[in-house]
Amino acid sequence: MTYNRRGLLLTLGALGATGAVAACGNGVGSTGAQTIDARVNATINQMYAQYPGTRDLGAKSAGMLVMPLITEAGLGLGGAYGRGALRVNDVSVDYYSVVKGSGGLQIGAQQYAHVLFFMTQDALGNFRRSPGWAAGANIEYAIPEGGETLAAETTTSLAPIIAVIFGKSGLHMGATLEGVKYTRIIP
Repeated sequence: MTYNRRGLLLTLGALGATGAVAACGNGVGSTGAQTIDARVNATINQMYAQYPGTRDLGAKSAGMLVMPLITEAGLGLGGAYGRGALRVNDVSVDYYSVVKGSGGLQIGAQQYAHVLFFMTQDALGNFRRSPGWAAGANIEYAIPEGGETLAAETTTSLAPIIAVIFGKSGLHMGATLEGVKYTRIIP
């Protein structure tokens, strides 16, 4: 493919304009962080009110990744997306997005919240240092069903990361964090 001067200038101009427009959406000066923080605060309050056992987890944890609203849908192929904040000592230190892809026999849509409790400094450090952390087998689930209380003592107290999934609405089979990728964002 050959370019003449006019074509080259148009191409470079388009690339420059794309970069300038992309820079406008970098989050600096936006209210995205305040919106996420307000949702994170409401989610934490709801979790503590519904499942008082999570207060102890929060107090013992090195940090918590709070995803206030994950929206998941699937019809054969499925996906999910949400945004949240990493809290250390009750302060938002970073913001993250979560993306999940799935395939198989599935249909439906649902929304839910989840919180990852990092029970060790090492687990928290590994999460923060990774460019895009993927949830896997090193997570222990403490999933409250119905109105029962959350008991996270025996097996979960030894896990480096504990996931609590709650507030489900909609009709879709299952809510797990397998195959989920977390990426740091600037809201």
